Amino acid sequence: MKRRKCDYDPAPFVDVPDGAGACVAGWIAIAERLQGAIARLGRAKTVLVVDCYCGVDVDLILRELSARLRPACSLPVRDALLSPNEIDALVAPDLGDPDPLFGRLTRLELPQFFDPAKLSCLRRQVEEVPHGLVLIVGCGARLVAEGDIFIYADLARWEAQLRQRRGAIGNLGAANLHLAAPLKYKRAYFIDWRVCDRWKAPLIRSWDYVLDTNRTGDPVLADGAGIRRGLAKAAQRPFRVVPFFDPAPWGGQWLKETFGLDPGPSNYGWGFDCVPEENSLLLGFGPLRCELPAIDLVFDQPQALLGERIQERFGSEFPIRFDLLDTMGGGNLSFQVHPLREFIRQAFGLNYTQDESYYVIEAGPDAAVYLGLREGVNPPSMMRALRAAKAGGQAFPAADFAMRWPAKKHDHFLIPAGTVHCSGADAVVLEISATPYIFTFKLWDWGRMGLDGKPRPLNLDRGEANIRWERTAEWTRSKLINRAEPCGSGPGWREERTGLHEGQFIETRRHWFTESVPHDTGAGVNVLNLVEGEGAIVESPDGAFAPFEVHYAETFIVPAAVGSYTLRPLQPGKACATIKAYVRELEC
Repeated sequence: MKRRKCDYDPAPFVDVPDGAGACVAGWIAIAERLQGAIARLGRAKTVLVVDCYCGVDVDLILRELSARLRPACSLPVRDALLSPNEIDALVAPDLGDPDPLFGRLTRLELPQFFDPAKLSCLRRQVEEVPHGLVLIVGCGARLVAEGDIFIYADLARWEAQLRQRRGAIGNLGAANLHLAAPLKYKRAYFIDWRVCDRWKAPLIRSWDYVLDTNRTGDPVLADGAGIRRGLAKAAQRPFRVVPFFDPAPWGGQWLKETFGLDPGPSNYGWGFDCVPEENSLLLGFGPLRCELPAIDLVFDQPQALLGERIQERFGSEFPIRFDLLDTMGGGNLSFQVHPLREFIRQAFGLNYTQDESYYVIEAGPDAAVYLGLREGVNPPSMMRALRAAKAGGQAFPAADFAMRWPAKKHDHFLIPAGTVHCSGADAVVLEISATPYIFTFKLWDWGRMGLDGKPRPLNLDRGEANIRWERTAEWTRSKLINRAEPCGSGPGWREERTGLHEGQFIETRRHWFTESVPHDTGAGVNVLNLVEGEGAIVESPDGAFAPFEVHYAETFIVPAAVGSYTLRPLQPGKACATIKAYVRELEC
């Protein structure tokens, strides 16, 4: 089918108030900015602390700053870490079995990774320097000294994953540079990122500078006060995070062609356009851009962004995830099931599970979604067939056990945890889900290899324990497919409730409009995608924020603090539609 081009913006940013001049790029300019800050202090001895997120190239920072600032003493904080063997033992209980995907979210804190005696030794070295500059660099540098000047060197998780794949980085305190990338990702997800986020979040208010280390050879240094102004502004207006795209074994060509992506990769099966734990947030400082992990906004502005009731319920977590799954010219996604609430709580230490839905934004003539089981399915027979296929026997006959429903544009399939499912080929679906996004139990992957040439892991035992066998054809048809209910209308617009399932905490609403349509955050964060129309304008009725333009298939976030807002077509009178997700209020 003919691909349509759109004005999808791959690098959206939030302009920082009074940001011009508060940011510099390149090591020469960074050194000059820091030399000025040191001179203004006018002290005989200055301690410059550069704390770092895991995955940041500490050696590069030490080398570049030492060459230009000429410190009297340079201290890499990694010298105070426990040995790699001791750290491996520390994290082992949370990593669990050798499964390449699953562990438990750690409760460890960063100081537990350090040897107290070694830390004391570093502190003495700082104290013994009589004058000049002391440079302390590394993850946990603030454990050594508070510093006269405090820089935080940050890194987005997506960039960290790319470095893991290239073999450029290992895990926090580990000697595992050459470990397979999936195992490094597992350890980062359950251990490193949790530990470093807990350490980073309370430090944001004290940042003097932020060092953007996402592009090797192109560092950016921004004033901490400017960063905080940018975060505060983002929490008061609609914004987009920076999307990223990744190939998949089943991936199609629609994202590449429609969004004008790099033609090099064979496909882009994944389009991650609202996963704040892993996406970036770009802040604009005049012509310069500073890239931060989007989760920093959640840490710094949780109530304004999420709303009080959502913050109380989820803490500093962004509970809604939007991503695009492209199988146009590709294949079926893996046949899978997500864990039930009690299972994910006991097995992985999470308080909620990955309930989700597929909203079809593009569909070819053969598009379909596998969802639920056939009437009269025999569980032991299905599991025998799955285990035989996994062992190399006959391919699993999915259509003999699961329902295959034809899919067309704007269909909405609800997928509560415990329901077997997958999107078929020839479609682009907007996946709307809760955020525990790696907890997928693959049951069958159609006999294909992963992009690394190896079989993708199947989790039949865990999957079997979570399948709701009573969710068969009639139940699925009546409960999970196109449950659109009219719930509001006005001049040139109408609103429908489309889901999710009553057992899920996310509510979705679809608005069709040719004129301005009113919205309100209801004191909770809203996430929307423009699923129909070339473009739309988001506006504040009282001018609280500048008009914000969005384009077809773009996901955007409206913080809880915004309150009332409107959407209208970019081209007057042109039909548009959005799908909106938000967290339901708890029932008493």
